[in-house]
Amino acid sequence: MHIPELKQYLDQKVILYNQPAYIYSDPIQIPHRYFRKEDIEIAAFLTATIAWGQRKSIIKNASFLMDLMENTPYDFVMHASDGELQNLQQFVHRTFNGLDCEFFIRSLRNIYLNKGGLEKVFTDGYMLDNTVYSALNHFRAAFLAIDHTKHVEKHISDVNSNSAAKRLNMMLRWLVRSDDGGVDFGIWKNIPMSALMMPLDVHVGNVGRALGLLNRKQNDWKALEELMNVLRMYDKNDPVKYDYALFGIGVFENKKSALL
Repeated sequence: MHIPELKQYLDQKVILYNQPAYIYSDPIQIPHRYFRKEDIEIAAFLTATIAWGQRKSIIKNASFLMDLMENTPYDFVMHASDGELQNLQQFVHRTFNGLDCEFFIRSLRNIYLNKGGLEKVFTDGYMLDNTVYSALNHFRAAFLAIDHTKHVEKHISDVNSNSAAKRLNMMLRWLVRSDDGGVDFGIWKNIPMSALMMPLDVHVGNVGRALGLLNRKQNDWKALEELMNVLRMYDKNDPVKYDYALFGIGVFENKKSALL
């Protein structure tokens, strides 16, 4: 396809998938259960943390985690007793185990008590040079600032190691992006949508390559920058809206591209 035709095609796919019906098949349904800002962002962060593998398993296990937190994520983070925290050790999602889960809650408590909360940590990082790269790097340092085992580090993406940080970028899309689609929340106001980075997973990468949007073979940060350079030409103000198009084509239509 020529660029105008491809942009028109992708814009149509965004309209198709960026609507409330999308919520019910996606892990974003977990934070959509809540109304308080802190509940939404904590549920979004924890759900995104375990967002790899089958989507049904992600949703099931994220729901179980919310149940363990008595479906009050912020109150649990701030006030859970040692015994209640130890109860989290029964949680497991692939390599993310109960000890990891307990650390995540303790670190979140530290962030809300001493660093102004999740939004402020990401915003402070973004303000360093107005990039999501710095926001992600700053957050990782803040999150791992308390005592922890080496094992937990694998669950917080390290962009300094060229990670595409798919799960954290997905969370940022959920919390920052705002439009009339009703899927993303748009409750974080200090990071612009224009700065967001695509949640680059295998589906987005495969479809992007098939459509000629991406040449790099690895799904890493360099590939993400390559993809975003193209998508920002299509929409400089809201480039990550094309996540709906690329992911939707790959998952719901089971295609690598419209050319198949």
